[in-house]
Amino acid sequence: METTGTRRSSAWLLGVWGLTRVVLLLFVFKVYVFPGPDVTSDVSVIYQGWYDVLRTGTFPLDDVTWQYPPAGALAILSPALVFWLDYPSAFFVLAFTADLAVLLLLLNGGLRRGRTLRGAAVWVAGVPLLGPTVYARYDVMVTAVAVAALLAGARHPRLMGALTAFGAMLKVWPVLLLLAARSRAAWAWAAVTAGALAAVFALAMPGAFAFLTFQRDRGTEVESLGALVFHVARQYGWSGEVLLNYGSVEFLGPYVDVVSKASLGLSCLAFGWLLLWRLRARRFEAHTVAEAAFVAVLMFTTTSRVISPQYMVWLVGLAAVCLCFRESRMRLPVALVLAACLATVLEFPVWFSHVVASDGLGVTLLFLRNGLLVLATVLAARVLWRSTVIRPASVAVPAQPTRPRETSLPS
Repeated sequence: METTGTRRSSAWLLGVWGLTRVVLLLFVFKVYVFPGPDVTSDVSVIYQGWYDVLRTGTFPLDDVTWQYPPAGALAILSPALVFWLDYPSAFFVLAFTADLAVLLLLLNGGLRRGRTLRGAAVWVAGVPLLGPTVYARYDVMVTAVAVAALLAGARHPRLMGALTAFGAMLKVWPVLLLLAARSRAAWAWAAVTAGALAAVFALAMPGAFAFLTFQRDRGTEVESLGALVFHVARQYGWSGEVLLNYGSVEFLGPYVDVVSKASLGLSCLAFGWLLLWRLRARRFEAHTVAEAAFVAVLMFTTTSRVISPQYMVWLVGLAAVCLCFRESRMRLPVALVLAACLATVLEFPVWFSHVVASDGLGVTLLFLRNGLLVLATVLAARVLWRSTVIRPASVAVPAQPTRPRETSLPS
């Protein structure tokens, strides 16, 4: 039975959520201007341009900034559901709705036995730390699907599989949710759903998988871990440049391909570690699926040659699901991710000009944000390994029998 304390906590979380989200809406609707570059231009220019093309029944084949799986078209077309609003306004309303859906999922999940409302609190606090960027990208919609999949995992593996596949067809990263799934039903439904969606899009819309070739010539995005090499190198006369390339601000010039390959190598090492963990893991608890997904996405986000601010929404959503479970040991990594969110909104959009200029403030913010992500990744991986990989019991050496001491009777 729900206690009075739980009801008060839920009401408090809903109240704080409502207050902070109204502030975000005021920023995206430009009632107030958020510091830095306009983060809503992606919706009003890029997304709306894609929308106009997608409505004709084809993907934007001539636009290399389209780098998403085919179901991403559904997110871009979704504002048509709110047809009485202009495209940007409808998109912001739907992003707000997805945010609310995540909160309700976390509140519902947190009220079950063995669960807690800490996960909902993480979501309530984490999203506004990222500023209005959250409502100006469709990542919050993908995160809603991922959160629903993880919370459904234990009791409804088929639903988890279907939702995971749908999320992966929206944006690839949700495929990592299946890392610790042990139910064959989850994997089977994921395969069937992904296959069905891929077939429908391939037959119905030309260019459904053209996105696979649109990232080959990308540079290193200025906010990524590898970009720190060039931010420092610019202080010593590096001859490269910073340009808008493939939809993001990237470094282009000497040795960029080397750093990009090194980032890919780190991602391969992360994949190898995850594979080793999956082979060695023996103790699977209710929260293991969420924790494994959190670690995997942390690893691939941190090592990627692109760390866009909206990627942090994924981590906040997965972190929130982890802390829905009372037994989760991910509190410190989650706290580090929330701190990284605050550093992220400072480096973009607030002081993004300093990041592009590679000056002292910009480089310091990037070292702080990326350092927090690296530390969170290492600690989360350590927690996951220690909680699931059982050490082999040491072989006990049998004790040698002791001979009774001979005693002599007094004469």
